[in-house]
Amino acid sequence: MDRHDERVLPKAVKLMWNLDDPGTRGPKRGMSLDQIIDAAVTIGDAEGFAAISMGRIAKELGFTPMSLYRYVDSKDTLVDILLDRVIGPPPVLPTGSGWRAGLSAWAWAEFRTIQRHDWWLDIPMTGPPLGPNNMDWLETGMSALADLPIPEPQRLQLLVNLSFFVIGRARFLRDTLNNLEDEKDYTAILSRILDPARYPAVSSAVTNRAFEDDDMHWEEGDFGFALDRLLDGYEHYITNYSR
Repeated sequence: MDRHDERVLPKAVKLMWNLDDPGTRGPKRGMSLDQIIDAAVTIGDAEGFAAISMGRIAKELGFTPMSLYRYVDSKDTLVDILLDRVIGPPPVLPTGSGWRAGLSAWAWAEFRTIQRHDWWLDIPMTGPPLGPNNMDWLETGMSALADLPIPEPQRLQLLVNLSFFVIGRARFLRDTLNNLEDEKDYTAILSRILDPARYPAVSSAVTNRAFEDDDMHWEEGDFGFALDRLLDGYEHYITNYSR
């Protein structure tokens, strides 16, 4: 890498790919970038993304806020690194099972990772991810599509669309269904306010307890159903691409 390349690389990219040497003038007591990021994740898991600040991390580690800037130059850099660190390494996909099983495993792994650290959804994403974990996820997903008879741009679109689906579903479940204390309360309200003449389809769904399906675990059942329908569409597209 020449000097020009080093100048144009953002600080967060240098740190994530070990192309920089943070903390060379740091305190004598042990501190590292990993400790700072791990502390940020701990705070996020306990209190949410809004609680993460350089001062809060410093307090967690027992250092002064200024000492952290020897390792990470700004909160923006910290946030970029968090986007990559929290998502972690990708799953190991099943071998010999075809692209659909691979993408299904990939999507479920992303969904469950986000559920474990759902504050990750609140991190501002100002550009495409550039960290090693995200690149490993991309490589894993693209590898599942490598043998398909469709061009590379379409393979990438399928994978990116799948990730957007996962993120959207995870956000919906966190912000909507998880805040709904009782589905029966919801349907009780609907039954009081809906005029069947104006809303015949919704009223029928309420009457037939569509919102209260005892066999449906909404967090995973709804995700799995929607994922299968999305992959049905992918299968139709892939099958008919060259016809």
